Amino acid sequence: MPNEISESELIRRAKDGDQQAMSLLVERHSGRIYNLALRLMDNREDAEDVLQETFMILVQKLHTFSERSTLYTWLYRIATNVALGKLRQKKIVDDFVSVHDPDFEHVRGFDIKDWPDHLEEKIDEEEFRECLRKAMAVLPENYREVFVLRDLENLSTRETAKILDISEANVKVRLMRARLFLRDQLANHFQCVEGSS
Repeated sequence: MPNEISESELIRRAKDGDQQAMSLLVERHSGRIYNLALRLMDNREDAEDVLQETFMILVQKLHTFSERSTLYTWLYRIATNVALGKLRQKKIVDDFVSVHDPDFEHVRGFDIKDWPDHLEEKIDEEEFRECLRKAMAVLPENYREVFVLRDLENLSTRETAKILDISEANVKVRLMRARLFLRDQLANHFQCVEGSS
């Protein structure tokens, strides 16, 4: 079956029981879903579990997919929910840190893209990614999921809101708070940078 077949046609065929069409849908989306799971879980084994569970749900529930959104958005919503369920079971976030919400009026005018210059001069890209990974490990899950979807997966505010079933305004506030938290971690708490110097 050629890759040029439209996604809507593949969905129709898969709903009719065409296993090859279902396999193509899995193949088309598995890379991005795995990357999303890895960023949320920070663990390859858990990410593989999320990937497997997501596509098991796809096989079982595709007949319920109404195509009001893209299949991509639907799968992201499933994968995010599976990943967050696993995080809550492990209590990863609660065990690491408790973060107080910043006062929205206080930070509203703050330039959240103003990352400290010295970090870019001090560490290379690989070290920066490792430090960002460590900072994300202590980012509360409701902020982490928004940061991953918006800044790492480059989804729109609207797509992120649909996946997480929250308002677009809520996405913006959580993203701002996630960026502020991560920037503070990168600027002030970087044992990983100091240790590599």
